[in-house]
Amino acid sequence: MRAASGGQVLNLDTLVRLQRGRQTPATPHRLPLPAGMTAPMGCDAVAAPARFGPLVLPRLPRVGCVYADEAHWWWLVPADSDYALEWPAPAQYAAGAVVPDAPAVPGLIHKPDGTLPYTPPIPLYLALCRVMGTTPTWSRPVSA
Repeated sequence: MRAASGGQVLNLDTLVRLQRGRQTPATPHRLPLPAGMTAPMGCDAVAAPARFGPLVLPRLPRVGCVYADEAHWWWLVPADSDYALEWPAPAQYAAGAVVPDAPAVPGLIHKPDGTLPYTPPIPLYLALCRVMGTTPTWSRPVSA
């Protein structure tokens, strides 16, 4: 297809393909364990938008490793902490503590005393529900 001026007219499919070609997908990064720490139960991570991080932190009885970048705060939790839990949106659960869309590895902003990097998942879940205005799944009414 040619335009009246002799140039080529691009359709929407071509424009979308060109735009996707310009975007470089971010490399997934795994959150590293600080030196001297072990993760005997495996490691996953829970992310929340950065604006919620300072609201969640004081609500936790124990805080494990916390990482942050401009967009998110990430808490390390034991592997499979998503079992039977629907983490409240816009929180994200990352199996293997792999951060999918970060341009670089987020920086460590909190390291607990001791050798375990975990934030207990149930208090984290409840704190996230609270600051995000979500009712925990087990408290929601059941509909038939």
